[in-house]
Amino acid sequence: MRAPRGVLPLLLLLGAATPMVAAEHPSLAHARVLYNAADYDGAIDAAAAALVDSASADAATLVRARAHLERYRITLDPEDLASARTALGTIRAAGLTPRDSLDLLVGLGQALYLGETFGAAAELFDVALSRRSALDEVDQLKLLDWWASAMNREAWRLPVDRRLALLGEVRARMEEEVRQDPGSPTANYWLAAAARGVGDLERAWSAAVAAWVRAPLRAETAAVLRADIDRFVTEVLVPEQARTQPTQETTDAGATLLSRWKAVKAQWQ
Repeated sequence: MRAPRGVLPLLLLLGAATPMVAAEHPSLAHARVLYNAADYDGAIDAAAAALVDSASADAATLVRARAHLERYRITLDPEDLASARTALGTIRAAGLTPRDSLDLLVGLGQALYLGETFGAAAELFDVALSRRSALDEVDQLKLLDWWASAMNREAWRLPVDRRLALLGEVRARMEEEVRQDPGSPTANYWLAAAARGVGDLERAWSAAVAAWVRAPLRAETAAVLRADIDRFVTEVLVPEQARTQPTQETTDAGATLLSRWKAVKAQWQ
């Protein structure tokens, strides 16, 4: 099952950024830089040094928590996940800037997701998405991917009627996202995946072909989207479509569908 990609960076606030933002403790600013550079050990240590400054303590705790979450994604050490939860639970939202408040929502959602509490994680990501204008375009796509992944993981745990309802929400949202941004790698992938999830295999095939064709509209993500769609079609969609045929025809149906898919890729290189 495809996992969400990408780390949402932490905003680096400098004293001169706006007249309303006080200068951060130097160690907190350094911790943000280290986090964004994927040096999570260094970020944790630098953020700890900033805890001595009461004005920076909540933001520093947030950086530590997010760094523990990212380290958990790499090492799967349960102590990192536990440390992240503990740290997130001590943060006073009133002590955060609006952007740090958004990062807190994302961190809470990621902690729930990584703890396999997918439905609640989706709720947190949904609220964060309502504030996504504070993020740049790439990070908005990452956040959308976390939401869709959480919805998908929750859906496949539920009875059929609830699963169809959740995946229907994903499909509807991704339809709108594609209308707004036809090259969106997140929306293109999840539109096809959600259509398959609700049992509309023909729509899933059409969405996958469209995703392959639309991928170059966003050149920087085209290769990744095409790789994801290729795996989805060959490893998930084709076998499922083939299984809808009589048993004796399953193998031939799979071969025919793979041939059709190869033709699409050859025509739209």
